[in-house]
Amino acid sequence: MLEVEMKYAGADFAAVEARLRQWGAREDPPRADADHYFNAPDRDFAVTDEALRLRRIAERNFVTYKGPKRDAATKTRTEIEVPLAPGDGPAEDFARLLVSLGYRPVAVVRKARRLFHLWRGGFDLEVTLDDVENVGRFAELEIQAPEEQFDAARDVLLQTAGELGLSAGERRSYLELLLARGRPTAQTS
Repeated sequence: MLEVEMKYAGADFAAVEARLRQWGAREDPPRADADHYFNAPDRDFAVTDEALRLRRIAERNFVTYKGPKRDAATKTRTEIEVPLAPGDGPAEDFARLLVSLGYRPVAVVRKARRLFHLWRGGFDLEVTLDDVENVGRFAELEIQAPEEQFDAARDVLLQTAGELGLSAGERRSYLELLLARGRPTAQTS
């Protein structure tokens, strides 16, 4: 499955939210995410444009691998996400497992997130309004699509962004943006 995604810096959250409500978008309860990123022992993910993270959302835990970006207009990439058992213990055990295998903690990206769901152009579209600690505020649009629907999903995503008034596209990940600011965040707690 492909993650067809784009994020936009400096989004006017009130304007985006108002338009989403006009469209009948459904909103999840607000949440706080902590994304713990690791680098591989056999290659540098910063060079290969990959990512491995342990995401903590309250008690829920997920391991996610993201492959290299695939096009110049969006942040489209292969994404594989696997849930872990909930709670601190399983998250801490998995982080220790990775370190034991030679993976190195890189940084923790923390964000306050509001997530909206809507149906656009034949796709489930997620719009998130993110306030990322030490990075800034962003609107992010995402569609999960099979490979053969990539072009159509990308077109829906970019059209929706335009209709939401989003124009300052950012292809770098929150991790890349955080590291570019020189934030020492290699702790995994």
